[in-house]
Amino acid sequence: MKLSSALLQATAFFMATTSVAAVDAREKGKKPSRRPNFVLIMSDDQDKHLNSLDYQPALQKHIASHGTTFEKHYCTMAQCCPSRVSFLTGRHGHNTNVTDVNPPYGGYPKFIERGFNENYLPVWLQEAGYNTYYVGKLMNSHTDQNYNKPYPAGFNGTDFLIQPNIYMYKNASFQRNHEKPKYYPGQYNTDLVTQKSLDYLDDAADNVDSRPFFMFVMPIGPHSEVSVVNNVPTFSAPVPADRHAHLYPKVKVPRTSSFNPSVAKDISFLKTLPQGNSTVVDYWDEFYRLRLRALASVDDMIDDVMAKLEQRGLLDDTYVIYTTDNGFHIGQHRLQPGKTTCYEEDVNIPFMIRGPGVPKGSVMKYPTNHVDLAPTIFDLAGIPLRDDFDGTPMPIKDHHQPQKYESVNVEFWGVPFVQEGIYGTEELTFNDTYKSVRLIGSGYNLMYSVWCTNEHELYDMHADPAQMKNLYGTKNYLFGLPVQKIVSRLNGLVMVLKRCRGQQCVSPWKTLHPKGNVKCLSDALHPKYDSFYEKVMPQVSFEECMPGFIVSKEGPQIPAIYGKTEEEAKYAFLNGSDWSMWA
Repeated sequence: MKLSSALLQATAFFMATTSVAAVDAREKGKKPSRRPNFVLIMSDDQDKHLNSLDYQPALQKHIASHGTTFEKHYCTMAQCCPSRVSFLTGRHGHNTNVTDVNPPYGGYPKFIERGFNENYLPVWLQEAGYNTYYVGKLMNSHTDQNYNKPYPAGFNGTDFLIQPNIYMYKNASFQRNHEKPKYYPGQYNTDLVTQKSLDYLDDAADNVDSRPFFMFVMPIGPHSEVSVVNNVPTFSAPVPADRHAHLYPKVKVPRTSSFNPSVAKDISFLKTLPQGNSTVVDYWDEFYRLRLRALASVDDMIDDVMAKLEQRGLLDDTYVIYTTDNGFHIGQHRLQPGKTTCYEEDVNIPFMIRGPGVPKGSVMKYPTNHVDLAPTIFDLAGIPLRDDFDGTPMPIKDHHQPQKYESVNVEFWGVPFVQEGIYGTEELTFNDTYKSVRLIGSGYNLMYSVWCTNEHELYDMHADPAQMKNLYGTKNYLFGLPVQKIVSRLNGLVMVLKRCRGQQCVSPWKTLHPKGNVKCLSDALHPKYDSFYEKVMPQVSFEECMPGFIVSKEGPQIPAIYGKTEEEAKYAFLNGSDWSMWA
């Protein structure tokens, strides 16, 4: 077998300039002379691929132009609560087992049950000498009934948005420190988050000479409004502040090739979706405009936060991070407004950072994800990294350091959120469960997924960024090779990523090839590995579609390891070391 000359040349250049071998990030963590402060602003359900960033002039002015944008940043679960817990713990969903927004599989009660209230980012930051503050949404199922059972640990000051009115734009329910919940009828939700954040920034500034600070600013914009009647949530379009209600009267959802296509996807629940008629499409466009209008208040927030940092003399010593918890779709692949799918609109999300030593106006294009965020914060703060992190620090300051990996693990369990908006369905099916990988290197950009229905998808994202032409099962060629040969390697990669822990997640190829001679897809495609991947490697599969992470329903759990027996591979994978150490 020979790789195409184009791929060989691209791979050679790529390996010479950005080796995909994992760097042992645990050697990092050197303390600067003065430890930096952090402000993290996380919007809610913000798209990247529907161009929402183009409508945020303050974000572009203060953060993008003064910092670095990570173009290929991903959430690892495209839903609020699971994504936030992964960010706060530095672990994938299969390791947190917080995989839904509500009990029994997710939400604040599951977070508490799993023991994370004593073992997550704010607690670690306080232990490292930081003052920590949190304003806005923590996670779903954090309510006026359980807010003190127990209180979230690890904070000097809090003002949480809690249920039932967490997503009500003009009658929000907040819970401050250890006080009782309070409602704010007639006041705009995002503006309240802004003002409460500014107050805490003053408190942080007053104490910054003795302790640096980390400030979480977590608005709900541009999430849908959610009203709850008799414990039944109803999703509707977001509500903008009155001052923004007139904006963007003629803007429409971008008409990409995936928008409301004439032919439905032949996969999982998507094959049943009807094409939107003109009335539905008009509604989608208005829904889109309302999201942009709600986002305008988040942009005002950025202006106000940056002004406060400058006023208090903190700007030069503070990292300001802007991101979201997951993406969003409106009409792509015929989907009603929502998230949770493995498609690019839902998983490729905004991420920008400015601060000490961060290159200005720079754009990074290799893959990073939310599980990397906690390790990145540790690295910037000079805190030694934890062994249980599934991610690794992002190259915030040094854009020329070796690329840490080429793959991002994306997973989901449960019900597709296709009911947002007035045309959504109330039918609850669990066939939105899947395992997926995004693989990005020089000469290739692939998305591969296995659904719980045991259907598969493979997309060449260079040729098909809208993910319209499923290559799985075709006789097509990629890189001069049959598609099935590529699939065999991607299957092996997902076998690792679906249950990886720690460095296995960062270096999946090294997990499969412990000698370290396979560092990327191009290496793995050598013909000497054909039999290993095509005959020895178990296949990613499901026994049944389930609402949560039920291991017994998820097929084989242990990947084959090249050069190892089945028993040796099991020991090595489960124990993170060579089997002989356990013999």
